[in-house]
Parts: sequence; structure tokens; C-alpha cells
Amino acid sequence: MLALALLLVGGAATGCGGRATTHHKPGTSHEQASGGVGTLLEATDATGHRLREVPAQGAPEVQLTVRPDSEDGWNLQLAVTNYRFTPDSTGGAALPGAGHAHLELDGRKLARLYGPWFHLPAAQVPEGAHTLTVRLYADDHTAWAVSGKPVEGTAQLTATAPGQPGGHSHGDTPPPSGSPAPEQADRTVTLTVRDGKVSPAPARTELRRGERVALRVTSDRADTLHVHGYDKELTLPAGQEATLILTADRTGLFEVETHESGLVLTQLLVR
Repeated sequence: MLALALLLVGGAATGCGGRATTHHKPGTSHEQASGGVGTLLEATDATGHRLREVPAQGAPEVQLTVRPDSEDGWNLQLAVTNYRFTPDSTGGAALPGAGHAHLELDGRKLARLYGPWFHLPAAQVPEGAHTLTVRLYADDHTAWAVSGKPVEGTAQLTATAPGQPGGHSHGDTPPPSGSPAPEQADRTVTLTVRDGKVSPAPARTELRRGERVALRVTSDRADTLHVHGYDKELTLPAGQEATLILTADRTGLFEVETHESGLVLTQLLVR
């Protein structure tokens, strides 16, 4: 009887003989499924996520670098040490040195990041001096911490009005009288996300290399649009149309999807 009980327990732990999963069972909390990685503290970060304390030696680290984008906004690079991004297991158990990051502007969350690069559109940054913060999280959404402090990196960013010294003109200001109009998109793709469904149904949008495409998306829930292969992202406010314009300067097949809901919106086929 004892041997039979041990066999049953062992089978349950591996999913009836299958590969062990990092995702927790429905009805259990992230903390209950996270195992013994580090020490789960009662303290939280500024956004209410509990801290997961790990020793300083071998702990995750992150540095944030901000570079102006020649077309719009800024490109952010997250240089991580002892850490890897694991978008395929987000929501599962806390695994050593793995997870995702959050991006904040002056303490306000802008996006969840699943890789080392992120494009920040100028339209999301008001004029003035700001502090950008990236913070590392485990798959169970607890914040990695060392000595009671979250593992994070910061960078300063100053956004100036178009036409001002040090500022960037991103096509949002009408051109002076007599000057040519700014370049428009050659193709516009309008999409709507409602109740987890994409309308019209996902299809391929064919483009010639060098064409500019405008992706106009309205989502009924807050999300983030991501264009694979171009490392372009766009925050989608709930119930508001958002537009991303990009130049198709790379050939191939590129998926456009949402981060939070994991929906494929369209595919860009560039020849």
C-alpha cells in the first residue's frame, strides 16, 4: 500500500508521467505554486507585487540604456546578467533567474517587457524630464529582490517639443505653410480586438520593401502591440484607437500580435 501511494504521488507530480509544468493549477495562487526559490517577503514593490529575496551572489541584474530612434521616440535596451526572459512560461512558477520586466515612466507602468529591446513612442512621453525604470519579475509576478530592494535599473530621459534644441520632430506638428506635407503611410491596416477576437480575421498584408504601413488598432482592453522582427511596440489603451507607422525595410514574414492576450492581429509579408 505504501509503495502504491508513493507511485501515485510521483505520477501526480509529473502530470501523470508527462513533463513537469511550470504553470500553476487553477484555483491556486502564484505564491502557492512558486516553490522554494528565494524567500517570499511580505514587503512589496511600488506597484504592490511581493518581493522574492535572493542572495546577492548570482542574483539577476539589469541596466537600462536609452537611445533616440531616428524615426520616432526612443529605443530602450535592457542589459541583463544572471537572467533570461521567459515569455512562454509567464504566470507559472518562479524559476531561478527567469521571468519578465516592467517598464515605468515616473512610477507609472507603461508596458510589460519580454525581451531586451523595447521601442518607446514619443507620443507616450510628455514634454520635460523623466525617469524610466525597468524592474525584473519572476514568472509568478513576484519581484526579484536583493537585500529587501527590487532588482531594477533606471535612466533619465528628457522630451522636448518638436523644433526645440535636443527635441525630436515625429510628424505630429503640421508643417509650415508652403512646405511639403510629411510622408504618409502607403498602406493602412485597421483592426479591432473585442472579447478576445480580432476583426477582421487575421490575414497577410503584402508590402513592397520600403513601403510605410500604418497599423490602426482599437482594443477593448489595455494591451501592447508588438511587431516581430522590427522590435516595434505600441501601447493599446482600452477603448481607444492607437496607430503605429513603420517602414517595411526588411523582407520576410512578420507577425503582429498582442502581448497580454497573445492574439495574432495580422502578418506583414514584405517582398
